[in-house]
Amino acid sequence: MFLTDRIVAEKNKLSVEMDPVPPDTTIEAARKQFEILRRLDAQTRLKMMFEMSDYLRSIVEAGVRLRHPEYDERKVNRQVVRLMIGETLFKQICTDAKRKI
Repeated sequence: MFLTDRIVAEKNKLSVEMDPVPPDTTIEAARKQFEILRRLDAQTRLKMMFEMSDYLRSIVEAGVRLRHPEYDERKVNRQVVRLMIGETLFKQICTDAKRKI
């Protein structure tokens, strides 16, 4: 059984359940893709994961730059981090950093 994409926010937790088959992909095509991915060695899968992470960050960064052309590099980077780790964790990290200074 495949789950539809859902994001459930609970107090300080975020639980994400995703359908492993995108809506524009047939079950057969998804099975073939998973079969190919399973045959890859760990190093290749890890490399792919880091590339996807870098790509996602570049998309988030481009969105921040489009919405806030007035931001300098430091503000862009702070906003990207805030968007990627969430407001709660971002505030906690900033508070902890201020205490250590």
